[in-house]
Amino acid sequence: MSQPQVPKPLDEGPFYHGTKADLREGDFLSPGFRSNYRPEVVVNHIYFTALRDGAGLAAELAAGDGQPRVYLVEPTGAFEDDPNVTDKKFPGNPTRSFRSGAPLRVIGEVTDWTRLAPDALQEWRVRLAAIAADERGEIIN
Repeated sequence: MSQPQVPKPLDEGPFYHGTKADLREGDFLSPGFRSNYRPEVVVNHIYFTALRDGAGLAAELAAGDGQPRVYLVEPTGAFEDDPNVTDKKFPGNPTRSFRSGAPLRVIGEVTDWTRLAPDALQEWRVRLAAIAADERGEIIN
């Protein structure tokens, strides 16, 4: 009789989340807030990545007036590849982007992430505005 196979984790991490929220160790990030990329959409998941600078990009592009911040986070439940970038835009998951319906626990703030140059940040904002204006640029929620 064969032993049951334990599924391999999607990624071992560490995991990061970029935001403009001022958080503390032990705080939780939860789904149910407006998308940074389509503010009319309330997202059913919390998004995170295993790439520190990917979280930095998300922090720079996040809605709000606060300081962009990157946090080391720990998923508290099951998670999946983010279908908004995985396979839809890139084969596989080269961005190591994930989402979960369960909260993320903040382990601490990360300060050694790479900031975007102002012109690069503006290019990203122009790209996101074009996506938001395109009806086909939907968020898989």
